[in-house]
Amino acid sequence: MKELIPKDEYGIFADTHDVARVDSLYVADFFEKNHKEVLRDIRKVVDSESGLSADFRQRNFAPSSYTNFQNKKQPCYCLTRDGFTMLAMGYTGKKAMKFKELYIRRFNEMDDFIKNMVSARKEFPLLTGNIKLLHDNPKPYHFSNECDMLNRIVIGTTAKQFRLANNIEKGISIRPYLSKEQIDMLETLQKVDVGLLVAFPNYEDRKRHLEWYKRKLEEDK
Repeated sequence: MKELIPKDEYGIFADTHDVARVDSLYVADFFEKNHKEVLRDIRKVVDSESGLSADFRQRNFAPSSYTNFQNKKQPCYCLTRDGFTMLAMGYTGKKAMKFKELYIRRFNEMDDFIKNMVSARKEFPLLTGNIKLLHDNPKPYHFSNECDMLNRIVIGTTAKQFRLANNIEKGISIRPYLSKEQIDMLETLQKVDVGLLVAFPNYEDRKRHLEWYKRKLEEDK
């Protein structure tokens, strides 16, 4: 399965549809089970006689494959949070409970990551690719901090604060509520920031350059 955000050390990743998933190989490893046993458990869950709807099975258990040490293609599954939860229901004991709690927390973190990245992609599409290039293991704040910085420089507040002040529903783009001048400035500074991300990895350095550039643009009008 193609990955938008690569697997972390727990096998959790984001697919190209912005859905958090986990690789069954990693589940087997962390739960100290043979992968064949995990595949057997998954196949019981996705069996047409299991009681689960076809829609649930298709959405939450994606067949995939990997290449083993003998260079042979082998089957695996990529599970969503709901798929993982359904599978892990059958794993009991203190150690299993510890790992289930760990995975739920990691899924929550990946969901936050995806939300921040999707929001950044909507508001500042040129930035997201460069942020992923700059950081080997980008975190949600790498996206949100950059977007917040640009919004603060141009409109004086973060998008979240702007929504609260203007009674805009969470998740709705603030762009339609900005003036043409503000939108133009945001798009201009976004393009500048794309270059600055590589030249100036330090956040405060980028912020100073962007603030200076904004002042120069305003003075030249």
